[in-house]
Amino acid sequence: MRYLHFYYLCIALTSILLSCGHPEAPESYIETQELPHIRPDYIEVTMPANICPPNFTVLQGTKNIVARLSAPGGLSYTYGDDAKVIIDEEEWAELRDAAKGNGIAVEVFAKVNEEWVRFKPFNIYIAEEDIDPYISYRNIQPSYVAFEKLAIRQRNLTNYDENDIYNNMPLTTEKTGQCINCHSYQNYKTSRMLFHMRQGYGGTMIVDNGSIKKVDLKTDSTISAGVYPSWHPNINVIAFSTNSTGQSFHTKDVRKIEVQDTKSDLILYDPETDEVSIIENDTNELEVFPCWSADGNTLYYCSAHFEYHNDSIEKETEMIQRYKEVHYNLYAKSFDQKTRTFGKPELIFNADSIGKSVTLPRVSPDGRYLVFSMAEFGCFHVWHPDADIMLMDLKTKEVRSLDELNSLKSESYPSFSSNNRWIMTASRRDDGNYTRPYISYFDKEGRCHKAFEVPQRDPNFYTFFLRSYNRPEFMVEPVKVSVQDFVSIARGDAKKVTFKSVK
Repeated sequence: MRYLHFYYLCIALTSILLSCGHPEAPESYIETQELPHIRPDYIEVTMPANICPPNFTVLQGTKNIVARLSAPGGLSYTYGDDAKVIIDEEEWAELRDAAKGNGIAVEVFAKVNEEWVRFKPFNIYIAEEDIDPYISYRNIQPSYVAFEKLAIRQRNLTNYDENDIYNNMPLTTEKTGQCINCHSYQNYKTSRMLFHMRQGYGGTMIVDNGSIKKVDLKTDSTISAGVYPSWHPNINVIAFSTNSTGQSFHTKDVRKIEVQDTKSDLILYDPETDEVSIIENDTNELEVFPCWSADGNTLYYCSAHFEYHNDSIEKETEMIQRYKEVHYNLYAKSFDQKTRTFGKPELIFNADSIGKSVTLPRVSPDGRYLVFSMAEFGCFHVWHPDADIMLMDLKTKEVRSLDELNSLKSESYPSFSSNNRWIMTASRRDDGNYTRPYISYFDKEGRCHKAFEVPQRDPNFYTFFLRSYNRPEFMVEPVKVSVQDFVSIARGDAKKVTFKSVK
């Protein structure tokens, strides 16, 4: 990650130079009703009341531009150098605060063929509500087996600060590779968090109020170690899926790759006793993606009914042959927090009946809504261009597409902010290859607004940063454990958990 630090330093110095002066907006110009073509696209978006400046590049083929940003009350600033609009952070805070609950008017002027053109103005609306100040994600190459250079990183959305939570390079050698994934938190706080390490130094890293331990969640009675996690909102237990996962490759299909589970179950892990127990393990069901309700009384999850028919071939081979038959439905199980026991499965949404498959459910903190990704089939929708984010009203059970958040490319890993007002997704809308974090305002009436890409100091950052953003998660605070502290624990052996049989 050293090259990233040098890159950020260069961008910071550039932004300081660009913010030293304000270009004059032309007094004489030609009017056009054409909107400017800008990247990222922040035209008519609604942004949080505490977001950092949404810098952008004008793509009209000229390097002589001026942008004027005006807030209610007569506050106005101009920016522009080359084709970039780099907004001073202190001035943006003034504009943003003045426009809270309203909008910032943006005028873009471009000099084309020695004449100034004023494009159709647009607004950047500022919501009354803040957003969680931090997000975290895994930066990974969009490949299939490369994991030598991975990092789980955290980003401050109120500015551009970013740093590693964990980087696998200190423990990755030519002989011992290491993959890291599935970071997760309890109630958006980082005092309780986890992430997995695969391959070399494998285990699940558990942080509990500053104490770190590495555990091996695999037992003789479970399929694998824990995979997809969900930390209970009220008590110290974690639901995991356990999976036997494989991948196969298309030769012509645009999806390129299929990731399938040949087996998957659900388990419950108690970090205090280091015991695991079975939640669901029907041999004809592929149970995955557990997710607790806001009150902790219900566990949602996805499950696909799949029966193997051909005993003469390996299960992996039969799954590859029949992968389009796999449709995951949405289920729920009641949970008694005192006895830590579950009720029977209840079908919540039958995606199979409409020829679809649902994955990755997440419940809003107010308990009213549930979002999930839906595509034609399968469980790994990040590679499926038809995958969209859907919203279920848990009161009415109505399901609808979040069109303002979705795109023509893959949408996956949806999540709510802690105040219910923002939904984030990992989207491939930019180029179909790299997932980027997009955020949409989710208003009190349950409507999404146009999604925007997480701002960067350099508006061209995503063009040149050849890494995907995997599993973006909201956080109300940063992770305080250092990379070196994680490395110290990771070098040791993982503690074996014990299996607890539940009648």
